[in-house]
Amino acid sequence: MDTPHAVSTLAAPAAPQEPPPHVALIQMATAAWVSRLVYAAARLDVADHLATCPRSAEDLAGPLGLHAPSLHRFMRCLASLGLFAEQAGQRFALTALGEALKTGAPGSARATILTAGSPWFAGAFDEIVYSLQTGRTAFEKTHGTPVFDYLGRHPDEASLFSETMIGFHGREPPAVAEAYDFSAFGTVVDVGGATGNLLAAILARHEGPRGILFDRPHVVADAPALLAARRVQARVAIEAGDFFETVPTGGDAYVLSHVIHDWSEEQCLTILGQVRKAMPPDGRLLLVEMVLPAGDTPHPGKVLDMVMLVLPGGQERTEEEYRQLLAKASFRLTRVIPTSSDVSIVEAVQGA
Repeated sequence: MDTPHAVSTLAAPAAPQEPPPHVALIQMATAAWVSRLVYAAARLDVADHLATCPRSAEDLAGPLGLHAPSLHRFMRCLASLGLFAEQAGQRFALTALGEALKTGAPGSARATILTAGSPWFAGAFDEIVYSLQTGRTAFEKTHGTPVFDYLGRHPDEASLFSETMIGFHGREPPAVAEAYDFSAFGTVVDVGGATGNLLAAILARHEGPRGILFDRPHVVADAPALLAARRVQARVAIEAGDFFETVPTGGDAYVLSHVIHDWSEEQCLTILGQVRKAMPPDGRLLLVEMVLPAGDTPHPGKVLDMVMLVLPGGQERTEEEYRQLLAKASFRLTRVIPTSSDVSIVEAVQGA
């Protein structure tokens, strides 16, 4: 029988300890090594080549045009990161993490990795100090042109970028569709809506509204396939154009998802002015953005804010900053609706 003084010989598991500050900083810096490894795996389509059965580096080196011993070391490293599982005979199989790296896998991870790690995207961050010194985009310094003009001249990369936005913001469309009652609207206009991922989620959840998808011609080119796959194509009219010049009329609600954060304040006021001219007096403006918490509260939008600085020249904002921006465009912020994802819905009506 145990006595009142008996003590268990099983030690409680030690609580995980935070690394020392210098170690944490080094881990942040060397995280770039891992991202380059994952980018290489995506670019070489290694997951696709392992899709049917486990294979060794010797098996894959020929089809991939690679050096077999180096490829083995590479795959062994990725196995240590959880993408592959090493089996007998130095063969590697996909794990659940590796399965997500296949072409066409749900979540668009491969496209997102290829975009984020591409020379045109990642290379701009090599000049981030320039952006901090001048307030101008490092992308234009690196490539000599604004990022969206660059994509307009590179359709394959633009198509991959559209898929990347689906991967990066994948949790947001159903969260937005659930958080806001779109059923009161007859027509929802998705301004700058790319291939219609968000609009499709809204229409799938709310049977009443119809939609208008509006974006530049090379962007909406991929929209019919997505809308058909989501079975909402019959309820969507696709219009091509430039929201700096015009916005479709006839909407009850105008949704701008991750549009305002891309541009300078002057450009934002131009876009919002075009929306205000197009919408009826009782219409609703809905900005889907990462609304930043004040102070040093962690939030993914604060890192994304640096992407906006370096690439397109826009910015993420706090609620008060959105209130001020909207007032300059003769809109009044009515409320900010959180969603189950990282974004919120900033609702506004006409009238400062």
